[in-house]
Amino acid sequence: MSLNKIGLVAGPLLLIIILSIPHPEIFKPEAWRVIAIAAMMIFWWVTEAVPLAVTAILPMVLLPLFGVSNPTAAAAPFSSPIVYLFFGGFMIALAMEKWDLHRRIALNIVRITGTNANGILLGFMIATAFLSMWISNTATTVMMLPIAVSVIDLLTKGKTEYSQQNIQRFALSMMLLIAYGANIGGTTTIIGTPPNVVFAGIMKTNHNIEVSFAQWIKLGAPFALALLGITYWLIVKVLYKNTLGDFTGGKALIRDELKSLGKPSTGETRTLIIFVATALFWIFRTQINALLPEGTSISDPEIAIWATIALFVVPVNFTKNEFLLSWRDTEKLPWGILLLFGGGLSLAGAMESTGLINLIADQFSGMSQAGFWIVLGLAAVSLFMTEVMSNVALVTILLPVVGGIAVGIGINPLYACIPVTLAASCAFMLPMSTPPNAIVFASGYITIPQMMRAGIVLNLITIVLIALLSQTIIPLIFP
Repeated sequence: MSLNKIGLVAGPLLLIIILSIPHPEIFKPEAWRVIAIAAMMIFWWVTEAVPLAVTAILPMVLLPLFGVSNPTAAAAPFSSPIVYLFFGGFMIALAMEKWDLHRRIALNIVRITGTNANGILLGFMIATAFLSMWISNTATTVMMLPIAVSVIDLLTKGKTEYSQQNIQRFALSMMLLIAYGANIGGTTTIIGTPPNVVFAGIMKTNHNIEVSFAQWIKLGAPFALALLGITYWLIVKVLYKNTLGDFTGGKALIRDELKSLGKPSTGETRTLIIFVATALFWIFRTQINALLPEGTSISDPEIAIWATIALFVVPVNFTKNEFLLSWRDTEKLPWGILLLFGGGLSLAGAMESTGLINLIADQFSGMSQAGFWIVLGLAAVSLFMTEVMSNVALVTILLPVVGGIAVGIGINPLYACIPVTLAASCAFMLPMSTPPNAIVFASGYITIPQMMRAGIVLNLITIVLIALLSQTIIPLIFP
């Protein structure tokens, strides 16, 4: 019997068993029921007994069923403003993909980095990371892979002076840098990867702390830049070094790819304008709000929704009733991720309202001297657990608990939850850890041992980098 079938049966059984046990005195009856619901959800998420989004909607029915909250309170988090922030980000990404704007951006970045083989590798990593800041890691990797394969094929069929070992190392480096670039790039912005959005939602729900787009990018950008630089150095200069030197054919291929796109279309240009305007509004929202009349302001989710509306009303060809996006385009939108956000926030809210978070905090009171090591340990747990389970499900489970632990040891919840969130997006060891890893593995240019060799080293480096971040940049941004 497969693991998911075992989970399908064992999850509800676990729920029933916990509910049948008399609750310990330290728990309220409602809190004990939340633990039972959370246990079932965790079991289903880990075993993937049903689609992740289906597990996420369980709180909507189970919390009212067991008297933890009313239907309105259980369903409200599914329409949280943070959900709409990511919804707007998805819409911008859809428009970029529809009009091939993402492809033009990527090719131009690669074109700038030169004809040297290692320069081409750097260009692919930077292009992948930049796009991953705004569109899904999966979509970015899927788009970059065929371009990368074309470059590798050109190298394989080209000059005979290139040794087979050099070509193999170049191809291997290319695949790893695309996958890792996608994973790391997503940590840069709050909409870059789902765990960041879950983090922002739980901080607001459980601790009434709002983390803005601008605040996140101040810590996400230094982290991503440092990790990207280390990753490039590790892959290209240490683990899988090549001596190919100049590779003019690769430059010509990129130029031909750009030529095939033709001149920027009307849809592409107008999508770019909306994309840039939205990013600027997110980054400078505080300054913009200072200019608005007293009592009025705009939030990051509002900016995202304004951008969404613009994509549906800005015409490409008004006479033909063609706009940047049509509702049919939204069939490609990953609605399941939005349900995951809602379910995670609903469960986190139940943990808060029933006193579970305070109870967790009480267990760690008086341990402030060990705070740094506790946070580092939690980040390490997140980093290695994300290798074997969905990072969205992982942060949904961990962050409410980690926030409670932070309160207990007397530190700002952000100081513990940010490292755990960043760690959850840094799965480098296994093909099944993230979609980008799986996509490049399927190309056939890389083996599991080769990915694990690089991934283990990067995981250890990531823990050190997160430790440095938690002691320097995070306290500066959130004093």
